[in-house]
Amino acid sequence: MKRSVRPVFSILIFVLFAVTLSFRILLRRTLFASIELPHNVIMPHPEIAPVFNSTLLKYAAIDIGEAKAKQEIEQLLEGNFASRGRYRTFATWRRFNNHDPKATSSRGIPVMLRSPEFYRYWLDFRRLLHLWARNRRYYPDIMNELVELVKKPIEKQKGTSSNSNSRRYASCAVVGNSGILLQKEYGKLIDSNEIVIRLNNARTAKFEKNVGAKTDLSFVNSNIVHLCARRQGCFCHPYGPEVPIAMYICQPAHFLDYTLCNSSHKSPLIVTDPRFDLLCTRIVKYYSLRRFAAETGKSLDEWGSAHDGSMFHYSSGLQAVMLAAGICDRVHVFGFGKSSSAKHHYHTNQKAELKLHDYGAEYDLYHDLVHNPKAIPFISDKFKFPPVTIHY
Repeated sequence: MKRSVRPVFSILIFVLFAVTLSFRILLRRTLFASIELPHNVIMPHPEIAPVFNSTLLKYAAIDIGEAKAKQEIEQLLEGNFASRGRYRTFATWRRFNNHDPKATSSRGIPVMLRSPEFYRYWLDFRRLLHLWARNRRYYPDIMNELVELVKKPIEKQKGTSSNSNSRRYASCAVVGNSGILLQKEYGKLIDSNEIVIRLNNARTAKFEKNVGAKTDLSFVNSNIVHLCARRQGCFCHPYGPEVPIAMYICQPAHFLDYTLCNSSHKSPLIVTDPRFDLLCTRIVKYYSLRRFAAETGKSLDEWGSAHDGSMFHYSSGLQAVMLAAGICDRVHVFGFGKSSSAKHHYHTNQKAELKLHDYGAEYDLYHDLVHNPKAIPFISDKFKFPPVTIHY
């Protein structure tokens, strides 16, 4: 009886498989052993896409004051300034109006006379306001366009080459106004940056060792320019007439102030793009909603009543930091934060924060800017945040 060859054949196949596997393992170990990495090199971990709360995103995208703002803009474009009491007090408007006691209508009512200069400014005002309102929409790629919108006009005024205008600034210091600045002497460190951005015309005189002396861009809200418009020549230059000003619009009526002041400014007076404004609004509202839900456990529908939703707004500092993130390769932040032992503002006696802003939510955003920028919502995947350092 012939012996079967199947068991012998199976054993040979198994031995061949084992030898092949051992050889492949030995080859791989030998190959990787020949590649030595420096001790200071850390192999990157694969990036994990952030997961955003869809409910928070939905609520953050709702503009509670949109209908009111549209109505206000329509009234302004129609020239209806008298519809709201605060517009009657506009010094800039009264500049072009005067009552002539001898001039009356057929009914005997005094006639308001307007100077020829008024109509030129009026046409510019309507054009700018209409363009701003038309562009006010969500556009996540706006962060990639800030160099074109802000840096280029500034550098063009300085007469720098067009090649350098397209690159970001090497480093930027955003100097807030918190009283904690008086606890450190950051002046020299602040001034060592390529550009220094200051907020709302906070003065530097007598505080140089704490806040520095250099200013390359003044970032203000339109309430500041409204106050400046009351002055002779629309003076709004605490850092010198050559320092450019970037401003965001708090009230649409402030475009009249901008129209007047822009004509007298030697340096650029730049209105932030409304798409950038809306992006900042959505981001801060997302963090505010998240904080509200975590701290109160209430429905997100109640957030509006707790934060006066139609009036809710980010701070000037928040938008200045976001602007720096779009035009700088590295951002240093000073004077943001609070302390029980420090004044609210280093240069004033203001003791309390404005309830208009949710500073807690903004601090949460700053934390993510430093440690986890991918966790910031509504930002285009095409934009990469630069390194951000907060100096306390």
